[in-house]
Amino acid sequence: MSTPRNAPGTEKAAATRPETAANGPATSANVPEAATGGRPAAPFEGRRIRAAIIGAGAIARGSHLPALAALADEGETEIVAAVDIDGDAVKALCADAGIPHAYTDLDRMLEEQRPDLVTICTPPTLHRAQTVAALRAGAWVWCEKPPVPTLADFDAIEAEEGLDGGPYASIVFQHRFGSGARHVKRLIAEGAMGRPLVVHCQTTWYRDTAYYAVPWRGRWETEGGGPAMGHGIHQMDLLLDLLGPWSEVRAMAGRLVHDVETEDVSTALVRFANGALGTVVNSVLSPDEVSRIRIDCERATVELTHLYGHSNEHWRITPAPGVPEADVAAWRDFGADVPSSHLAQLRELVASMRVGERPRSSGADGRTSLELITALYKSAFTDTTVRAGDIGPGDSYYDALHGGAPGWAPVTSEATGPSVSVSGEEVPA
Repeated sequence: MSTPRNAPGTEKAAATRPETAANGPATSANVPEAATGGRPAAPFEGRRIRAAIIGAGAIARGSHLPALAALADEGETEIVAAVDIDGDAVKALCADAGIPHAYTDLDRMLEEQRPDLVTICTPPTLHRAQTVAALRAGAWVWCEKPPVPTLADFDAIEAEEGLDGGPYASIVFQHRFGSGARHVKRLIAEGAMGRPLVVHCQTTWYRDTAYYAVPWRGRWETEGGGPAMGHGIHQMDLLLDLLGPWSEVRAMAGRLVHDVETEDVSTALVRFANGALGTVVNSVLSPDEVSRIRIDCERATVELTHLYGHSNEHWRITPAPGVPEADVAAWRDFGADVPSSHLAQLRELVASMRVGERPRSSGADGRTSLELITALYKSAFTDTTVRAGDIGPGDSYYDALHGGAPGWAPVTSEATGPSVSVSGEEVPA
């Protein structure tokens, strides 16, 4: 997608000429009659939810399309359009997936197709403007992580959401969804295993120099942050979903290997509102790759070990001595296996749309992990402890994750050259 150049809050969603598929724009026969805000009074009753995809790259093809197609098979959705600044790429995507309308202009697609749901699969620097454009057109939004580069961007998006019944903007945090996460969250909420005490959260992955050869990676403006933002956000979000709010963080960050603006490793100590103490490690320097969450409670340790997604088999519960076998058997009964996936989250999002309720991983619920990451960067770059709620308008870290910190903020000079253009492709982390 093209990147908007207008002032925040008045964004135009694309700056290129439109290009539609041969069968043309939507007609009155396949677009619902509008009422308030572009939506009818009962917008989804008795019909499929009309979805459009922004971005024709790997994440659209590999994750969003299969999830939408699976729900289409169940009679829940239909994909009516796709948009990308690269006309050839979006035509190919539509041809391969049987999508009827291809566009290179987001505004025109929103006007002509009037989708109910827009899924965003573009680099983070484009997310705010594209989300705002979709919300203003009356569409719900499902946006790839990281949602936006800053808390200021997130709050600007939330200000555009519907006040009651939507449309709402949600974030792709698929690791929250699935039978394992649901089961463990319930056990912790009910206190079955006792109070959470000690927590470990690690996203220790490996990315080589070729990975950072992609122009928009490793840069604050276009990627938003380093591994804390672009990689570890999934495990941190899942951890917060399981444990509840964090209260303070003390962090360090380093640029140990890669020639990038952002960090390539960070560590943090986190205190949670429930009193638990945790460590968080995010790295792209670790050849033995793993994604891991461990929570030591009074009566048991629960551990999740995986890489890019989990099913029931990736969870392990170890009881403390003396715990009755019947309790342990109940804890280890995860039920039918529903792996974490885009499909699992999208199914819940569509259900929320049909009843007009704010979906999980949106609003305050979606903001919590971005606030933790922002606090992590501020703590690391200022050598201070940062508490929940500390960062708001007027704080330099509210508007940029580097906060203007010497040695971390981008250096603007003739030597840096012009801005790098960004392709309309989001790829898996």
